[in-house]
Amino acid sequence: MSATPTSLDPRIITRGREFFSSISGESPSVFNKGWWTGKVMDWAMKNEDFKVQMFRFVDVLPYLSTSESLSRHIEEYFAGDDSNIPDVLKWGATKTKFGGGLVAKVLNKTIRSNIESMARQFIIGQEAKEAVKGIKKLRKDGFAFVLDLLGEATVSEVESAAYRDGYLEVLNAIHKELDKWNALDNGAGGLDWGHTPKVNVAVKPSAFYSQSKPVDLEGTVDGMVASIEPVYKKVMEMGGFMCIDMEQLKYKEATVELYKRLRTKYPDYPHLGIVFQAYLRSVDEDVSSFIGWAREVNLPVSIRLVKGAYWDYETVLAKQNDWPVPVWTHKPESDMAYERVGRYILENSDICHFACASHNIRTISAIMESAAELKVPEERYEFQVLYGMAEPVRKGLKNVAKRVRLYCPYGDLLPGMAYLVRRLLENTANESFLKQTFADEADMDRLLENPAETLRRQLEGKCVTPSEDKGGLPRFKNFPPADFTLAAERDAYPASIAKLRKTMGGTVPLYINGQDVTTADTLDSYNPALPSEILGSVCQAGVEEVDRAVEAASAAYLTWRDVAPEERAEALLKAAQYLKDNVHDMAALQVLEVGKQWDQAQADVGEAIDFLEYYAREMIRLGKPRRMGRAPGEMSHLFYQGKGVAAVIAPWNFPMAISVGMVSAAIVCGNPVVYKPAGSSSCVGRALVDMWKAAGLPDGVFNYCPGRGSVMGDHLVDHPEVSVIAFTGSMEVGLRIQERAAKVQPGQQQCKRVIAEMGGKNAIIIDDDADLDEAVLGVLYSAFGFQGQKCSACSRVVVLDSIYDRFVERLTEAAKSVKLGPSENPANYMGPVVDKAAQQNVLRYVKIAEEEGRVLVKREVSEDLKATGGCYVPLTIVGDITRDHRIAQEEVFGPVLSVMRAKDMDEALAIANSTKFALTGAIYSRSPRNLERAYKEFRVGNLYLNKPSVGALVERHAFGGFKMSGVGSKSGGPDYLLQFLDPRLVCENTMRRGFAPIEEDDDWLS
Repeated sequence: MSATPTSLDPRIITRGREFFSSISGESPSVFNKGWWTGKVMDWAMKNEDFKVQMFRFVDVLPYLSTSESLSRHIEEYFAGDDSNIPDVLKWGATKTKFGGGLVAKVLNKTIRSNIESMARQFIIGQEAKEAVKGIKKLRKDGFAFVLDLLGEATVSEVESAAYRDGYLEVLNAIHKELDKWNALDNGAGGLDWGHTPKVNVAVKPSAFYSQSKPVDLEGTVDGMVASIEPVYKKVMEMGGFMCIDMEQLKYKEATVELYKRLRTKYPDYPHLGIVFQAYLRSVDEDVSSFIGWAREVNLPVSIRLVKGAYWDYETVLAKQNDWPVPVWTHKPESDMAYERVGRYILENSDICHFACASHNIRTISAIMESAAELKVPEERYEFQVLYGMAEPVRKGLKNVAKRVRLYCPYGDLLPGMAYLVRRLLENTANESFLKQTFADEADMDRLLENPAETLRRQLEGKCVTPSEDKGGLPRFKNFPPADFTLAAERDAYPASIAKLRKTMGGTVPLYINGQDVTTADTLDSYNPALPSEILGSVCQAGVEEVDRAVEAASAAYLTWRDVAPEERAEALLKAAQYLKDNVHDMAALQVLEVGKQWDQAQADVGEAIDFLEYYAREMIRLGKPRRMGRAPGEMSHLFYQGKGVAAVIAPWNFPMAISVGMVSAAIVCGNPVVYKPAGSSSCVGRALVDMWKAAGLPDGVFNYCPGRGSVMGDHLVDHPEVSVIAFTGSMEVGLRIQERAAKVQPGQQQCKRVIAEMGGKNAIIIDDDADLDEAVLGVLYSAFGFQGQKCSACSRVVVLDSIYDRFVERLTEAAKSVKLGPSENPANYMGPVVDKAAQQNVLRYVKIAEEEGRVLVKREVSEDLKATGGCYVPLTIVGDITRDHRIAQEEVFGPVLSVMRAKDMDEALAIANSTKFALTGAIYSRSPRNLERAYKEFRVGNLYLNKPSVGALVERHAFGGFKMSGVGSKSGGPDYLLQFLDPRLVCENTMRRGFAPIEEDDDWLS
């Protein structure tokens, strides 16, 4: 697409100057310092700390239903000594802090009233009647409207249905008044401006289908179409227009497909539009492809072009996940894209109607001049601005362009606050056009200059800082999670699963001293969703094979311990590269063998890669001898050597990540390994053999010995030549290992080191001011992701009394909305547990839960799936549980969640800390004081504030607990490798005949 011709710039600037002149002396109410809103905005733009606190306070305000909670939050957010905090808030905070009384109540009421008024400024009405009244007034002033229902964060199909019904309700109210409205500009045929329907609504498709997710594109589109179609039919019945909004990038592909399905299903009804976002780097291709499709099917279409409302979200998400940033990183780039794409749409005006949605006078002027140059008919384009945001701009636009439509949010103040915060963030951003124009009073020429020139100035003199190096390697970064917005990523999993099915089912041998070893004793590893499907017949090691493996490892130790740390690290980096090259195949193996969903399986392989990359760097760091002390005439060095043979006993729930983590830590420290995978995941365990072969590991350093615990488990732990035992699994087995390892066996020459992670009974606290849109989904994911079979899974949710009913209602409906079935189908949220033994154990605890509490949700799979013999258990939520119940104390390792009530934060923290485990925990709260309390008093190894209790990442969330959750340092942390190492110190006397070398940093002589 070609950019706006520079030859148009003089006309654009002239047009812009005329525009500015027409609104001279006017200011949007949001920047009017005579109003409370204007004062707050002014303070926010002057002080970043106040801006953060104020906007967070605005966000939580609707949840503060009592005078006490409002007072407490005012104090927590604003009772500082910051001179930049406005006096009315600071005084109010001080009054509440010291008891308050009548003055505090009046102040609190005033603050609430002012903020709610600020929200109403951007919302045309909270109820249908109020919205209709507001629309009438707009139309009287000569403006058209597009109505958008707030509350798009739906967590269940009940909420999605209510959201749909909200649209139908307001459309019915408008329908009753429609005939009374005169067409704008006395348009022919009752159409505004003679060519467009009087009724226009915008819909956010993800809100209509709560189970929308990019990994399930087909299911998402089907769900969206089914829910949105009744609204579209109502719009068509009214002769109206519907525009499909574009939301976060993850919904883009589904949104475009939704439009195509509706447009082709009703080809004779042209009044359907879609939004595209100029801040996306893909916008040129998105729009070009879309218009190409329109020409291919020969159907007229309509595009609303916006700059984009989720810039911060998309940028932070991409950087957190190490994905390419999908948006332009400099504001002028978005402006350039807007002008470029806007012109392209105008060039295709014969088939595409254009809605120019912008407050930027340069952008508006560029579109107007491009349309004039291209001789685009007036009925083929219009202008749109946000209701309540830029009154002077909309007035000036109406005078010049006539065809101005206001985007009008409508609905409750609760979701309205989230919308308000987005608008405030936009308006206070340094590069906001409205802020520069009406608050900063920037130079007109600067505001109207070509954005390409603005970008050139911004980039002038900037340089790129190289990444920090560590031990000669690039700085550690976590392996990116799967990005299912990419079709190639979605297609890779079925392909890898199909490839695996062609080769699986054979014998899986042991691997000892570089050789495959078969045994007569085998154990079939099966697909838990379909137990008749065998992945492999796994040979089982007995005592003899264990002895051979330990002997091989002991021999290898004598040379491997002396290999340079850098070389051992290099082996890990090669192993990591092997996993990167085969990530989808490795993930597919987990999907079929242990029932992990695509994203869960990929995350497990990604974590294995992270362990390899991180521990390689850590060994290089630790491998350098460290000078101890600075005494003259003496040279002391501290360094490390591997302890000896390591027995690694791994779990099935993270069959690659935890296995690779424990094994690679031992190996990089110089300790050969005898590796016993869990029986249920032995095929994944065998994949480690291929990984280490690819890394060129010497024979005997890694030995793969699956086996029955009852036959060879104790023998491996007791073996006198085993120096380290790294275990992850149940508390009972972990305690048994520690007990046996403490006993010195005949011939044993070292004290055994036990590193054991033994599970948890993890709690999430829901404060009375929690953001339930986030909290409900966070608890759901923590409790039922991978069927609740994570040691970090949430099995107890502790809810403060005042929000209990509201939270439980939303949580249970969300749980009823997710899909259950085989994990290889990406539509399914929850699949089978790992095997039949796990199935029986979970069912036993489901029965205990039913006896001890009140069943809130118990969801079974369909009878057809039960008939397959799959290892399915019900998704179970029980209420009325107290800390004394077994279901609140014993680890279940399955999808059973206890809901517990607490009268206040004191009791909530007491309940959370009331078990013998201390692994993970989380709290959802918007109270700074309660978050600080949790930081100090919620005593677990990994605590997450306003995040799920699962999903730890190597280095960023070094993982591990205490009490009965384990013994040892945090995996993926800076001191984990020390457990596999013996420190040594060598001290040399460097004096000879009274003479000692003088070192550069010796200052003792002076």
